[in-house]
Amino acid sequence: MTFAINLKRLLLLCAMLLVACSRSDPQVALDNAVEDLQTALENKDTSAVMSLLHPDFTAQYPDDGREWAKRTMTLMFLRYKNIRVIALVQSNRIDPYMSGHAFTVAKVTLTGAEGLIPDSARQYHVNLEWSQLDKEWKLIRLQWE
Repeated sequence: MTFAINLKRLLLLCAMLLVACSRSDPQVALDNAVEDLQTALENKDTSAVMSLLHPDFTAQYPDDGREWAKRTMTLMFLRYKNIRVIALVQSNRIDPYMSGHAFTVAKVTLTGAEGLIPDSARQYHVNLEWSQLDKEWKLIRLQWE
């Protein structure tokens, strides 16, 4: 009898854990969005990058919006056969005071290559600001040094 009760409790606990794990965790979703951005850039997938940009996206300068991003990616993708984004240090955090906003601060090295050996490599300190749109993280602002 106690075995059956304990088995029921164990099954109930497992079911509760599965439900809890299946819930959307905003931090996990943010981490995934950052990873998706890196992967899309390395795969030279303009449409995947564009899908991660917020409709109000801006970059370093006020006129650097979605169209600027698309043109810049197109030029970079045509110039280099292989592109790598290496995050040396990265921190993703959700703003505890402003719902639906998050930030990524990273030191990245961007490399471009015609073959296996990079022809170009530059290091940047980047700040990314994310905003939730329909429960998905979208990159709304990008700045770099």
